[in-house]
Amino acid sequence: MAEGEVADTEQAAQAGKLSTAISVTDGIHVVTVAGEIDHQTGDTLRQALDVSDAPRPRVVVDLGQVTFMDSSGINVLITAHRALSGAGGWLRLARPGQSVQRVLHIVGIDTVIDCHETLPQALSS
Repeated sequence: MAEGEVADTEQAAQAGKLSTAISVTDGIHVVTVAGEIDHQTGDTLRQALDVSDAPRPRVVVDLGQVTFMDSSGINVLITAHRALSGAGGWLRLARPGQSVQRVLHIVGIDTVIDCHETLPQALSS
């Protein structure tokens, strides 16, 4: 994918649905997520986070439009974090809303995966 190019991975954002949009900024894959992350939509997020073809993959997940996340989302993020770290890259989270931040904090993900209040902070850290 070229610099700044947006992949055609958007899906309809409806109640109970999840949409993702992927772009690349300075070699960092930015996955913008909107909707609910649960057992029904986890595969959509998992597919969006699969950048296994990139050397030293770096990914920021923009959670600013996520309205709900359960353990399925946590599992997807942990799996992606491990895979990206194992490939010499990293995963960062940006803009989690209050309810998502609470879930991340309760399960301790915010101590394992870098979490940032803004997208620019996540991109430049």
